[in-house]
Amino acid sequence: MKAFATVSLLVAALGLSACSNLNTTQERMLSGGAIGAGVGAVGTAVTGGCVTCGAAIGGAVGAGTGYLYDKGVFD
Repeated sequence: MKAFATVSLLVAALGLSACSNLNTTQERMLSGGAIGAGVGAVGTAVTGGCVTCGAAIGGAVGAGTGYLYDKGVFD
C-alpha cells in the first residue's frame, strides 16, 4: 500500500507540473474539459448510462466551450 501511495503521488506531481506554462486559451480549455468530463460522468452515472461515454462527450463539449469562451463568443 505504501508503494501505491508513493507512485500515485509521483504521478500526480508529474501531471500537475505539465500545466505550469499554459496560456489563457489552454487554461480555459483544460478547465472546461475537466469540468465537462466530471459533469458528464456524474450525469450518466445518475441516469444509468455509459459513464465513459458521458465523460468523453462532456469533456469534449467542455473543452470546446472553454475555447469559445476565451475567443469572446459568449460576451
